[in-house]
Formats: sequence, C-alpha cells, structure tokens
Amino acid sequence: MERRLEIDALRGLMLVWMTLVHVPTLLTPWVNQPFGFLSASEGFIFLSALFTGRIYYRVLVRDGAWPMQRKLLQRTFRLYCFHVVLLVLLFTVAVAVARGGHAPALAHLLSYYFSVGPVRALRDGLLLLYRPPLLDIIPLYVTFLFLSPFLLLLGGTRAQRWRYLLGASVALWIAAQFGVSRLLYAGLADCCHVRVPITEMGAFNLWGWQLMWTFGMWCGVRWARGDLPAERWAERAWVPGVCVALTLLGLRYAETVWTQITGVDPGPMALIDKWHFGAVRLIDFAAVAMVVIRFRRALEPLAVRPLVLLGQSSLYVFCAHFLFCFAGLAMSGNADHVLGWQQFALLAVTFAALLGVAKLFARSELPAGRARPPATDGALGLALRARPRQGVPP
Repeated sequence: MERRLEIDALRGLMLVWMTLVHVPTLLTPWVNQPFGFLSASEGFIFLSALFTGRIYYRVLVRDGAWPMQRKLLQRTFRLYCFHVVLLVLLFTVAVAVARGGHAPALAHLLSYYFSVGPVRALRDGLLLLYRPPLLDIIPLYVTFLFLSPFLLLLGGTRAQRWRYLLGASVALWIAAQFGVSRLLYAGLADCCHVRVPITEMGAFNLWGWQLMWTFGMWCGVRWARGDLPAERWAERAWVPGVCVALTLLGLRYAETVWTQITGVDPGPMALIDKWHFGAVRLIDFAAVAMVVIRFRRALEPLAVRPLVLLGQSSLYVFCAHFLFCFAGLAMSGNADHVLGWQQFALLAVTFAALLGVAKLFARSELPAGRARPPATDGALGLALRARPRQGVPP
C-alpha cells in the first residue's frame, strides 16, 4: 500500500468536517454524524495514528530508537505548546468576552475557570487535568503522541509483539465500557489529591479511544513494512460492510426521529456513545473503512491541492481551527449559533485562514532531508515535463 495524495486529502476532509461541526452555524446539526454513528474524530484520530506509525517506524528502522524517540517527543512538545497558547488565549481574550455577559456559550465553556479562579485553572490546564470543552481532544492527542515511542519500541519489528499490544488495547477498551475511568479517577483523587471534577477532565475517554490510536499505529507500521493487505481485506468484506453501514445509517436517523417524537435522547447509550467509543461506533467505522478502501478510486477526485495541503499540515490546522470556534461562540450571543450573513462570513474567513496556515507550515511537515518538489501545475508544469533533459533525446 503506497502513499497516495487522496489519503492526505481525506485527512484534510476530516479537518473540514470537524471545523463545520465545531464552528456554530446553521450547518452544524446537518454535518454532525450524517453518515451513521461516525464523527470526524474517529477518522482524524485513526489517520493521525496511521501516519505516525508509518513515518516513525521508518525512522526507528533507519536511524535507531533514540532518533525516533527524539523526533516524536519534539512533535509532542510542539503540540503541547500549541495547547498552552490556546489555553492562554482562552483564559484572557475569551474570559474577557464571557465576562461581558453577551456570550453565555463561552461563559458555560469556562465555568470551571470562573469557579476556581485563573491560577488554579491555568495550573490544572497545564497539567492536562482540566480540559475545557472543545479543547479536550488536544490533551488526548498529546497523550497518544507521548506514548507512541513506547508502542513502537515495545512492538518493534515483531508481529507477535504487536498482537500482544493490540490484545492489551482491546482489554483496556472493554474495561472503559464498564467504567474503569471512574475507578482510576477515584484512586488518583485519593493518592494525588486531584481536585478537578471528572466532568471537567474532558468528554473523550482516554481508555476507550486508545484502541483507535493503537490500531492506527499498527496499520501504519504494517504499511511501512509493505505488509498491510488493506485492499485484500476490503475485497472480502465490502459487501457485508455496505450492509452494516446502511443498517447503522438507518438506525442513526431512527434515533433522531425517536428523540424528536419522545424528547428522550438515547445518545448516552453505551453501545453508541461517542465519548467512550462504544462498540457500535467501532463496528460502523470498520464497515465504512472497508467500503472506502474497496472504492478508493472514488476518492481520487478529492486529491485537490487545498485538501491535500490541509491534510499534510493537519497538526497546525487542527489547532488553529479552535480560534474560530471561540470566535463563533462569542458571535452567537444568546442564540445557539451565529445568525444571518455573519455565519457565512465567519466560515469564509475560517477556511481562508486555515488554508493560509496550511500553506505557511507545509514546508515544516516535509521529512528531513527532502527538498520540496518544484511546482508543476498549469502551463509551466506541462512545459517542464515536455522539455527534454540535456543529453537525452526527446
């Protein structure tokens, strides 16, 4: 399985999807899980783990353990610094707006900050204990990146070790479905005197979502070894995958109709719960993945330059999009989303800025020692490709 630009574009598409969900506009309800019990988070976490496993396994094999650890820890620290910057902006600019009383959504997002004060909120945020809504996925990502060198060292080049790691990951995921996080929180609160309420420690359950990261890393390692038969798996499983995906898509909208009729939201049900990564979501993701891989050529039109750029600079774009989420919450006032023409202006500015961020940081995402290929788009590219090299007959 060779690297294809459509995979980068798919990661860019996940970022676009995530941004449309997080920036409060009238589009938000329509793009929130429209394909079944799936969100952009599953795709983004899996693709991030896939590329992390592929890239840094190659570094491990080529350069050794320490260079691999150093590069991954540098990337982890970089993401942590972005997290700190976002926290500072949240606790200064967003707090000032929320205190004005015209942005209740922002005030709700900062409820813990207002209850404990700036010093304790900042301390708990820097320790990754306090994870404000929206920003809670970044500490999750930081934790996964920090643990990735250990996964690569433990798994190494031996398939048997990766089977043990996957088995342990599945066991942790099962434990997460039965509330192990609350037991661990109680132990942590007793021995370390943690006073951050569990409700303020992020919606994402680390012990459930680690399965997606570990599985993605394993796929990335096998991809790097040239031993990822994804196409063969998809060839065998795409028909049942279509059946499962369509069934769950129907159940997803049946759930919406049920909620509208009865007023009872079955969303927190364990099997479909997003935050604990319930079993139905895992099955739905696997089914859709098989269909996407089987019909991967349909993704080739997605490989347009803007989406590819977003995908290749995903770390920076991912962090930058939160600034526009905060702006949307501030602009929405007492409404549940930004109203009128302002919402479309906000989306236009958001995606223009995210594309600018992607272009700005695209060079830093290239592997070390590789030069950027010359631009060969348009007439200039055609001329360069048609021009014979010196000493070689046309």
